[in-house]
Amino acid sequence: MFVQQAIAILDSGVGGLTVAKEVMRQLPREKIIYFGDSARAPYGPRSPEEVTLFTEQIVDYLIQFDPKMIVIACNTATASALNYIKEKVKIPVIGVIHPGARAAISATKTGKIGIIGTIGTVQSGAYPMALKELNPVIDVYSEACPALVPLVEHGLYETPEALETVRDSLKEMKEHPIDCLILGCTHYPFLKQRIKEVMGPKVKLISSADETAREISTVLYQKGKLARGNDLPIHQFICSGDAEMFRKIACQWLGDQIELTPIVWQVANPS
Repeated sequence: MFVQQAIAILDSGVGGLTVAKEVMRQLPREKIIYFGDSARAPYGPRSPEEVTLFTEQIVDYLIQFDPKMIVIACNTATASALNYIKEKVKIPVIGVIHPGARAAISATKTGKIGIIGTIGTVQSGAYPMALKELNPVIDVYSEACPALVPLVEHGLYETPEALETVRDSLKEMKEHPIDCLILGCTHYPFLKQRIKEVMGPKVKLISSADETAREISTVLYQKGKLARGNDLPIHQFICSGDAEMFRKIACQWLGDQIELTPIVWQVANPS
């Protein structure tokens, strides 16, 4: 009997659900196993070494499910651990930074691109490097927004507090003459309407989720690994932290009930 292999998607918490949702839309036959490490979120303030360790631990856990691909749907983890994980496992591994950079290069008219992300993502310089590889003459403006991820992880992204926090976080970015803003954290699309309200209609917001799903499709096609048959898959969601908060946010974002497996995360102290 043919057993469908899943796409394993991992994130520091609920942010990678933005990628999972787009994979479900573009590739509805594909089964997803999602791991949100909400017990140790946010990853942004942590060192690259610690983020790499956490990512490796999650990958080691997910490998037991025999996935056909691993998607690191966290910008901080992509910046810190992508190359290491690619060398560690024998299946395709993709991140979210290069897809986001490609989308921004395609969208910009002025060559002036802004990036908002976690402290770790911004300090890594991964987005400017990816953008400059594609177009060395563009201007890049980066800003860390550490207050945004906790809003999303606590389900506060539609509150008046969210708008005020977004406004305060983006006050310096608004001073730059950008026409595109990369949402350099997969949590940020939860705040897209608030960010759009603050940045105004002349700034196009770029989420890596769409482009990442297209890259997943391309890689699976090239490997002959696209899902077959007409049966819709049953996705599996795993979280290491507050299961009820994760379930609430996931159901709001994905628009359906989800199969959720809370786990007691023993590999490291969540603090």
